[in-house]
Amino acid sequence: MNGTTFVFKTNMKCSGCVEKVTPALNSLRGITRWDVDLANPDRLLSVESDGATEPEIIEAVQSAGYKIEPVDA
Repeated sequence: MNGTTFVFKTNMKCSGCVEKVTPALNSLRGITRWDVDLANPDRLLSVESDGATEPEIIEAVQSAGYKIEPVDA
């Protein structure tokens, strides 16, 4: 896997939500960058991965207490 970008719809609502998810996402190996677009009504989480898989990312966000589902690009 070389430089894959995953996009997910989430239920994060504020910067506090992003802070709660930060340790889970930062602890995943293979994530090079991630960002949550709180201005978008779907609260899109974009993850640039160099090894982390879609299921690993989903589990990390769910473990922090948030809903997440893949968005087909």
